[in-house]
Amino acid sequence: MALALSLTACDGSRRSRPPHDDEASSAPYQAEVEEGLGAAVAILVDTSGSMKNEAPGDSRSKAAVAREALEAMFDATEALVAKRPEFVVKVGIYSFSSDASTVLPMRTFDRAAVRDALARLPRPGGGTAIGEAMRAARPDLYRAGVFRKYLLVVTDGENTSGRSPDFVAREIFEKSEHGVQMYFVAFDTGADRFAFLKDVQGDVIGATNGPELRKALDEIYQGRILAEASTLGEREPESK
Repeated sequence: MALALSLTACDGSRRSRPPHDDEASSAPYQAEVEEGLGAAVAILVDTSGSMKNEAPGDSRSKAAVAREALEAMFDATEALVAKRPEFVVKVGIYSFSSDASTVLPMRTFDRAAVRDALARLPRPGGGTAIGEAMRAARPDLYRAGVFRKYLLVVTDGENTSGRSPDFVAREIFEKSEHGVQMYFVAFDTGADRFAFLKDVQGDVIGATNGPELRKALDEIYQGRILAEASTLGEREPESK
């Protein structure tokens, strides 16, 4: 299961022509709308065939265990929004197997909508198109209307379909002028498969079972993304 996130800095007063989706996936970063304080998180969930296998130490599938861990992760968002209603948090959920699809279009966080989206994740089947999912989520971050943008990927295997995540990560990193922060959770797979993230200022955490997956998501999402966005979000991020 994959999930990815990105952080992009730009001028909040700038407006630009909305690029076509194909253009947006490869063009240098340009906000499509005026941007303000807040964070947008694109979450990429692996629904490839291997996710139907039992999770280590659990009688349930890896897909079920991952969905439960994501539910717990979003509890942290709900708590932050309740505590700081003025801070905008937007969430988009994407799934990928042999190709990528949008499960929940990027929108202001709504717990009921997120819960429904997680329940609608496709049944596991097919290959693993991590790079294609990353590329598909990027234009939606352009339209989010907030300064800070993240890409979070949860996956249990290496890329087997479409563009490689290594290539796409470097493309995003370069075209957004080093402003994109990307995190991966390697669930029941080697974290070293995603060592390229170090070259794009990203990070990967391994998780061999359900409790470790939940801990990894909590560390990345609550301990890094929400903590960073809610504190550094007091000002416009500096260009790098």
